[in-house]
Amino acid sequence: MPRTALIPQFTIEGDGLSRVGADRIGLLEAVRDQGSISAAGRSLGLSYKAAWDGVNALNNLFPQPLVVAQPGGRHGGGAALTAEGAEVIAAFHVLERDLAQAMADLRARLAEQGGPRASRLLRSLAMRTSARNALLGVVETVIPGAVNAEVVLRLSDGVHLTAVLTARSVADLGLAPGVEATALIKSSFVILAPAGEVGRISARNRLEGTVAARDDGAVNSEIVLDIGGGKTIAAIVTKDGAEDLGLRPGDRACALIKASHIILAVA
Repeated sequence: MPRTALIPQFTIEGDGLSRVGADRIGLLEAVRDQGSISAAGRSLGLSYKAAWDGVNALNNLFPQPLVVAQPGGRHGGGAALTAEGAEVIAAFHVLERDLAQAMADLRARLAEQGGPRASRLLRSLAMRTSARNALLGVVETVIPGAVNAEVVLRLSDGVHLTAVLTARSVADLGLAPGVEATALIKSSFVILAPAGEVGRISARNRLEGTVAARDDGAVNSEIVLDIGGGKTIAAIVTKDGAEDLGLRPGDRACALIKASHIILAVA
């Protein structure tokens, strides 16, 4: 048995990497079998929060949600796979079989050439992003400038993000209307405000939504905002800041993000 096994991954590549691998596919299968996200998490040994975070990350990475849920607290509600969710599971297992054969072929070729172990080579070529938010969208508009360009990304109907990149980056990534791209945003770059209380501010992006979850730690709080179209965005704020805002699940809020704080990645 080989010392290192190949674990198939769906990836979005560019300045960062967002991962969909066997663990996330297992979560989709558990949601399908258990009928709820919390029950799926328990069956996999995941916390309630980890299971919901995993589902939110999956929904953010695909054009259409893979899971639809009816929130009902830690012990209620239900969830089901969409048709796209079922297709992703089936496609992954086809990929898994093909990659297993490809890995065997790669090991044999590298051994013949006296090259590095396949597992070491693949580890050297892979990386994962620390950005909490990875949202797939389609480029709608590119406004060129002498040094920088403005790129408008459509996440879903009526939900857009604007990023400012150097003109060189736009050219290198091949960004143009119709091209799929993923927006990478650190949760600490997301500013929150109650809906209707945002005054004049320089942040280019204002995404309104409903608070889907709030998790308080000793120092910081994580607040997840449902922005529609199956997309969510997470923000990390100080616990005192969260208390001052008073945001709770079900409240309307607005996420503010500077255009320069968004990194775009393409496959």
